[in-house]
Amino acid sequence: MSHTTESITESPFTELGLDERLVASLHALGYEEPTPIQREAIPPLLTGRDVLGQAATGTGKTAAFSLPMLQSIALAGGLDGGDRGTVSGLILVPTRELAIQVAEAVHKYGKRLGVRVLPIYGGQSIVQQLRVLKRGVDVVVATPGRALDHIRRSSMNLSKVRVVVLDEADEMLDMGFADDLEAILNAVPTDRQTALFSATLPPRIAAIAQRHLREPVRVTVANEPSEPGSMPRVRQVAYIVQRQHKVTALGRVLDMEDPSTAIVFCRTRTEVDELTETLGSRGYRAEALHGGLSQEQRDRVMRRFRAGTSELLVATDVAARGLDIEQISHVINFDVPTSPDAYIHRIGRTGRAGREGVAITLAEPRDHRQLRNIERLTRQRIPLEAVPTLLDLRARRLELTRGALREIILSGELDDFRVVIDSLGEEFDITDIAAAAVRLAHESEAGGGDADDKEIPTPTIPSERPKRGSRDDRPHSGHRSAGRDSHGHTGSRAQRDERFARELGGASAARSERHPRVDRESFDVARVYVGLGRQAGVRPGDLVGAIANEAGLDAKSIGAIDISERFSLVEVPEQSVDDVINALRGTTIRGKRVLARRDRAG
Repeated sequence: MSHTTESITESPFTELGLDERLVASLHALGYEEPTPIQREAIPPLLTGRDVLGQAATGTGKTAAFSLPMLQSIALAGGLDGGDRGTVSGLILVPTRELAIQVAEAVHKYGKRLGVRVLPIYGGQSIVQQLRVLKRGVDVVVATPGRALDHIRRSSMNLSKVRVVVLDEADEMLDMGFADDLEAILNAVPTDRQTALFSATLPPRIAAIAQRHLREPVRVTVANEPSEPGSMPRVRQVAYIVQRQHKVTALGRVLDMEDPSTAIVFCRTRTEVDELTETLGSRGYRAEALHGGLSQEQRDRVMRRFRAGTSELLVATDVAARGLDIEQISHVINFDVPTSPDAYIHRIGRTGRAGREGVAITLAEPRDHRQLRNIERLTRQRIPLEAVPTLLDLRARRLELTRGALREIILSGELDDFRVVIDSLGEEFDITDIAAAAVRLAHESEAGGGDADDKEIPTPTIPSERPKRGSRDDRPHSGHRSAGRDSHGHTGSRAQRDERFARELGGASAARSERHPRVDRESFDVARVYVGLGRQAGVRPGDLVGAIANEAGLDAKSIGAIDISERFSLVEVPEQSVDDVINALRGTTIRGKRVLARRDRAG
């Protein structure tokens, strides 16, 4: 116990002024030292100052704003229950995934303080949310649309809010939540503390900061530049695949690569658990590593991985912090990392000590802009390839069988088996005997055949078409103009998107004629009828936010939006229309249930 107490006392987090209970939680989670954004933002927030922070996802900003929030609320006695229905801390985020992720983090950080946290987002039962809010909640992590619903219902009392955080503010504005944010900020007390974090600081963000922050401390954490030549021995590749085929594609890639040791990165611990279980059911020796594990469980997982008992480590970025494993042959991103820095840190775990490494990313069609951002900032090309076909896989397995047989022949320990050859040789040709032996070895190695005996379809890359009434004024929007990209390619952003599709199509055609070349011009658009219009107060931002949050569709993939008096029409990719309709039917917009269907006229 004394060792633990000493560790907490000497922790760099203690030097920032954090309560020892919060430091103890960080110590238990394996946090060793603050990130740059934490070192810069935590001290002024602890003194009650407003903060305007510029930092990308993956820099540790969740801890940077939530730890001071928890300490401020605890010191003010805000965690003792208070009035039923009142909230002491409010965190606004752009998506439901981020709401869940941040809420989990706040819960873990504040566990020793007894903090009660509630994520609020569309698509979740509002009845359950009302029930929990009535019992009493200390911190709410919410998407703007659903937060505003509760404010209008008077079901969330913000009269005693002490701290408000806007996380990824630029994303919320891009999704059309500007008016919602203004309404929410006007509904909380004026004497609260406010923190705003954004990856970019365009004029719209500066305007919000000027209206709602009081003499904020500016905190900027620049992207860590990658040193030239820092990753020369890492072979990088991205496979483009639809989400529903990702697990199959991962298995296909693992069989093709045959890694000695690999880390598979996922975004959430739920995804880690589900993927680990699925991989285990398919015969892979996989172990899960995430923040939900105790230190004892974490140590046990790492012992098995280092000893070679398991070959795959399925982990979140947070859980993988501080891992020091030299011999990682492969790093696999099950999803495209949300920031270039996260990508660099992930793939930096392979190719160490002079060894060659492999970094593989499974990307959905909508992720190609994120890949291009990573290429631009790392100044390294990530080749695009179609997922290996069944023919590729069978050829690879035969190659592995051939290699295994060659090693056995070279070992020379075959005398005990020659009697079988001599016996069969009296009846069959020696070549047929050898072929039968190869088949037996091959089928044994392959587990008796392919578990996934269907080809994985090559996806279509969504087109980049300007949305009607687009208000995107991010500084990086200038990249859409004609110019030269990071690889020396000239032309507009749309032309570079076409290059992306051609690269994938070319890789696909080279692998197999059965995989058609991707043609961006073949991308189809469908229209969704939404039974709410101007009469219900619906705005474009409401529709964009609902679709992006509930269907998980990139806001930039949503096309023209037409809002009439009683209904609206929204253009979405044909391949996503069913997901969008099902998601909208399970949510509310402006507090009203949504009637959604494919537009009959379209």
